[in-house]
Amino acid sequence: MKIVALVAFLVLALIYYFIRLGGLAIAYIADGGFAGIAIGIGMLLLPTVGVWIVWTTLQAALAHQHLARRIHDEGLEVDTSQLPHRPSGRIERAAADALFAQIKTEWEADPDNWRSSYRLARAYDYAGDRTRARETMRRAVALEKLEREA
Repeated sequence: MKIVALVAFLVLALIYYFIRLGGLAIAYIADGGFAGIAIGIGMLLLPTVGVWIVWTTLQAALAHQHLARRIHDEGLEVDTSQLPHRPSGRIERAAADALFAQIKTEWEADPDNWRSSYRLARAYDYAGDRTRARETMRRAVALEKLEREA
């Protein structure tokens, strides 16, 4: 609940910032000079891009949370409790690599199942490959959506 409140506060702060920035941009454009119009248009782009980033990030977070809830309810979470951890809390590299190899084998047996893609995304994350973790999580979200719609 604390995280939801924090995210809500940050989104509201960004909305306030975007409104203020938009107002300043319009004032620059209304000034009528070439430089003012150029700066105003540039300033209008910032809130537009910012709204898009916030929207897509929140959509992705909600979709990932939905999958995490379903995986938890089905008892298919990746169990890392028995793996050795560093003082920072991250899984030891060799253990993360072994876990990744095991889960990748499971995924190769059923690559079109969102559950195996979700587990593989988590394994990529534990192994430290955030780029592939994000790509694979997007695939899991798409596959789960297809399953729900079918």
